[in-house]
Amino acid sequence: MKEIYLDENNGLIDENKWKNLIGSIKTNFDNLETNKERAKRVLKDKIMDAVKKRTENLDNFGILFSGGVDSSLIALICKQLGLNFTCYSVGLENSQDIEAAKKVAESYNLNLKYKILSLEEFEGTIKNVVKILDSAEIVWVSVGSVVYAAGKLAVEDNNHILFGGLGSEELFAGYQRHEEALKQNDFESLHNECWNGLKNMWQRDLLRDSLIAKNMNLELRTPYLDSELIKYAMQIHPMYKLDKNNKKIILREVAKELGLKHEFAFRPKKAAQYGSNFVKGIDKLAKKNNFSSKKNYLQSLI
Repeated sequence: MKEIYLDENNGLIDENKWKNLIGSIKTNFDNLETNKERAKRVLKDKIMDAVKKRTENLDNFGILFSGGVDSSLIALICKQLGLNFTCYSVGLENSQDIEAAKKVAESYNLNLKYKILSLEEFEGTIKNVVKILDSAEIVWVSVGSVVYAAGKLAVEDNNHILFGGLGSEELFAGYQRHEEALKQNDFESLHNECWNGLKNMWQRDLLRDSLIAKNMNLELRTPYLDSELIKYAMQIHPMYKLDKNNKKIILREVAKELGLKHEFAFRPKKAAQYGSNFVKGIDKLAKKNNFSSKKNYLQSLI
């Protein structure tokens, strides 16, 4: 099936079309679901359906795997469906994501391939990603490098379809800015911030990932950006998504009920660029090449 952000030629739709699409399904804050158990029941079905739709008739595929709740839940559902897939994790030395991925994979007998990149290998990755993106923006390059390095492992296995958890942070309030919006218990501001984040995903995430995927002949599949899942997840009252101690609460509870162990479902997730240690790697490369900042180093590569 085709993702909602792709056109009839499997290219990325333009930014206005994406914003209009998200605007067309926006829910009113006053009519949100406040029955938590019912919300969890329906959410389980929507997530399962989103994965099932994208795995129909697939003989083999990959999952971009960090050991966080988003990718672990996708992998768990695929395992329960009896599908043939490989999880791919990448990072530099002492990567928290690789360690977490290994634990989840061992616990559920998942096929995991991971690569700890040397600084030299990482520098080659960074140079390629800067050229593909034509950008020196630190977050774009560091997150893009995770997609690129994992995608390279998949392509080496002749896997050209890669599943990822993109969209989950916006649907279930996983970012720092969601915490900021919730200050003073303003749930309406939090709800609106989730919608704004979805609208801004084109510029922040979709463009970056589509450029990398096109360059690598990869097809990215994103169950959390399923239109039915977006509609339902955004009908759930945000009091079930975020509190002072936890982000993405209802997703974590659903993951646990579907069979993910508590330690994995509630693992505090670092953003990909930190869990992989790729931001630290850029810092090391900047110093090694005698640049005063990460920004200056990346700009020198364009």
